[in-house]
Amino acid sequence: MIKAHGYSSPDAHSRLGPFRFERAAGGPDDVTIDVLYCGVCHSDIHQARNEWDNTVYPCVPGHEVVGRVSAVGANVTRHALGDVVGVGCMIDSCRSCEPCTNAEENYCEGPNSWLSTYNGPMVPASQAVTGSNMYGRDNTFGGYSNIIVVSEKFVLSIPAALKPEVAAPILCAGATIYSALKHWGVGKGQHVGVVGFGGLGDMAVKLAKTMGASVTVFTRTIEKLQDAKRMGVTGVLEHDHDAMKKLDASFDFIISTVPERHDVNPFIKLLKRGSALCVIGALERMSPVNNQLVAFHRLSVAGSLIGSLADTQEVLDFCAVHGIGPDIEVIRIQDINEAYSRVVSGDVRFRYVIDMSSLGDAEAE
Repeated sequence: MIKAHGYSSPDAHSRLGPFRFERAAGGPDDVTIDVLYCGVCHSDIHQARNEWDNTVYPCVPGHEVVGRVSAVGANVTRHALGDVVGVGCMIDSCRSCEPCTNAEENYCEGPNSWLSTYNGPMVPASQAVTGSNMYGRDNTFGGYSNIIVVSEKFVLSIPAALKPEVAAPILCAGATIYSALKHWGVGKGQHVGVVGFGGLGDMAVKLAKTMGASVTVFTRTIEKLQDAKRMGVTGVLEHDHDAMKKLDASFDFIISTVPERHDVNPFIKLLKRGSALCVIGALERMSPVNNQLVAFHRLSVAGSLIGSLADTQEVLDFCAVHGIGPDIEVIRIQDINEAYSRVVSGDVRFRYVIDMSSLGDAEAE
């Protein structure tokens, strides 16, 4: 066993704090990674606070993990000592169902779906949880820690052109956006709408724009309109009814990055006939959809879940080639609770990334 330490949430109502635990030593197919940086995803907050009703405590969040390889198993061929690598939302899947054998592990249909980097299998709240973060040899404590051990298959390569701290949010936020844009064929000459302009929205704008689409951001604040303008895209206030009306039936694709229940009907009527609105930010029951809007124009309201391993590697490489990445602010682990509060309040557009070397400072304190 490997002695490890990190930050955990002990229950739904407490602040995150220091936590000591053990990980299984790496086997022949495993990569052991010293964590350098870990992104802060809104999903971390939902999970730490049990907002999806399936959290197993103690919960060590973190699924945007970038680190340096410190050990490899005898069968490992794709990664070597000293490599900078990443771990996203998954650390395993059943590997045998139809999605898994077709490189769509994020839609694994095995008995327990895919195994999350933290909090066990990604199962809905309606299914019983085991009450443990141990699944065989896999220990599902996440990247808010000093070390992580993962099967080689689920470890991504970080291109040299990407700073490791910038790469971290791409492992979830970037992959989630990229997977949806790729599936719905976003490309040159299309008009793409982005609802919400936080960390996911930021990546949606950058990726869609780089793919050749024209982009319009929908937001609720003047400040984020100004941010959109600085990024070279159009911004529209959601409550500006005249501006919204002018955009009726003008979008080839709209992606909603809002991380909680919200009304999508105002955006459905902005779609061209036969187009789709994809919700990626909220994993909960949404407001009822006006099917008259949908049926009369053969529209689709859809969802998309993170990205496959292939999608994640592709978006890392895409960002490296095109010189794009999330706007980030690097923080100490000791500042994580304040960072959560700011994310929930909606007053940040960038992504927080934890410098995990600050765990040493936490030990000193």
